[in-house]
Amino acid sequence: MALEVVIVGLNHHTAPVAIREKLSVGNGSVDSALAGLLDPPRVREVVLLSTCNRVEVVACCDRDANAGDYLADRLVEVGGIDRHAVEGSLFALRGRDAVRHVFRVASSLDSMVVGEPQILGQLKDSYSHAASEGSAGTVLHRCFHKSFSVAKRVRSETGVASKAVSVSSAAVELASKIFDRFDDKTALLLGAGTMSELAARHLLAHGVSRLMVANRTFERAVELAHEFQGTPVPFEDFPRYLQMADMVIGSTAADGYVLTQARMQDVLHARRYRPIFLIDMSVPRNFDPAINELDNAYLYDIDDLGEVAQVNREERGREAEKAEAIVEAEVEAFWQWLAALEAVPTIVALREKMDAIRKGELEKTIATLRDLAPREREALEAMTAAIVNKILHGPITHLKQHHREHEAFYVAAARQLFDLQEPDTQ
Repeated sequence: MALEVVIVGLNHHTAPVAIREKLSVGNGSVDSALAGLLDPPRVREVVLLSTCNRVEVVACCDRDANAGDYLADRLVEVGGIDRHAVEGSLFALRGRDAVRHVFRVASSLDSMVVGEPQILGQLKDSYSHAASEGSAGTVLHRCFHKSFSVAKRVRSETGVASKAVSVSSAAVELASKIFDRFDDKTALLLGAGTMSELAARHLLAHGVSRLMVANRTFERAVELAHEFQGTPVPFEDFPRYLQMADMVIGSTAADGYVLTQARMQDVLHARRYRPIFLIDMSVPRNFDPAINELDNAYLYDIDDLGEVAQVNREERGREAEKAEAIVEAEVEAFWQWLAALEAVPTIVALREKMDAIRKGELEKTIATLRDLAPREREALEAMTAAIVNKILHGPITHLKQHHREHEAFYVAAARQLFDLQEPDTQ
């Protein structure tokens, strides 16, 4: 049983939002996507992570199955697009690199804004969903739970989290480059999810005087508006309120544009062309990029927030180095666990065979020794067991402690030398 962790996908490092949104998987499609990605025994376990910044498949595969191409084909198939459309954006990781990537994502070291806490919650949700659907097994259970503990270590032992700037606060920071003051501004939130709620907190902290909240579920809009002393707006009526908004932040689950260039043209006319600032934090995007062609309309998407994050990266660099060292140590620990896990069937088979030989030869010897007292029989039993344990100590230690680069050699050698049957890999 030779297993490895494989990751295939794309993220903000490899693809712009215009490409990422093509593969974005909505909550209602995750179950079918997981089922479509599994392919036992080639792909034994799978977790799908789909966020604003990444769409990545984390899988446990047979090492000799070359599952990367299969996963890439199935991923684009789930997205309903041609692989050629994203060929240059897809990446694949395997082995230590894949494990390291999961740990870095959980610790927010791979985020657009290093240290932002939201990704850990998204990772936990993705794992929990896969676990409930039965697509995550022993290896990915261990890998993801380990990633959560790594993230906890990074938060508690370094200053990365304390220096973090969330995507929502980065959006507000970008708005501050457009407006010199917020206390005379009105903000409209389209969508009342986590992203919108965080944006509302940052906007109010920066002095925004009026806040409107529109959401497809009006009760949620009322709840959030009440919490922040704002005004709830029925989602179908939000176009009438746009002309009153100086800032519009979108974070909805819509599949297409909820704000078009033509509608924004009408809004600007009604505002007498006073500037309006828009940030689209959704993937797929909710605001038509063509809005940026209009005078006095300033539209930014999720990728633009990366520029804001750059200001803080140098300050966090030293703490990030400490975090990377923690990740590296934990990758090694996971690697040793996986090596031991793969060696277990061979170790068990070796012990069972040697013990069976010991017992058989012991019984033959005892049969020739008449008048053997029970105490003497126990002594022979203990002595032969000790001999076998001492003989096996060296081989078993090597099987448990070797580097995984040599795992196949050691396991195969042990099975050939001791004439052990191949384990059942089904």
